[in-house]
Amino acid sequence: MAEERSLDLVEVAPNAEPPVAKLMDFGKYQYERAKREREARKSRKEIEVKEIRLRPKTGEHDLVVKLRQARAFLGTGAKVKIRIRFRGREITHPELAKVQMDRIAEELADVSIVEQQPGFEGTTILMVLAPIPKHK
Repeated sequence: MAEERSLDLVEVAPNAEPPVAKLMDFGKYQYERAKREREARKSRKEIEVKEIRLRPKTGEHDLVVKLRQARAFLGTGAKVKIRIRFRGREITHPELAKVQMDRIAEELADVSIVEQQPGFEGTTILMVLAPIPKHK
């Protein structure tokens, strides 16, 4: 029957009793399945994570510029990772970085939520901010 209609005989369920087969154009089936997978991949939203690096002694103006960048990143829907790196003896004053992190979280509170509280990772303090979800 498959040869008469110039189709392929495809075994659908080989473990069933009796085995189930189907008449179809297998090339067309594979093409349409690949097309559906491409569309699914295209519509999937991948969350981007942007990183902003600072130092404990970062100046006021530079901090304002970095806050503006972070606000822009959060506006596009990306998460923002804030990293304060300590060099040399700066690590003896982690309270300076803690104050800076608190200020950053407070300044960006209108557009973000703190996803990961500030914490030490080696010689850095790390905090992750996520954009506030928009309700539909």
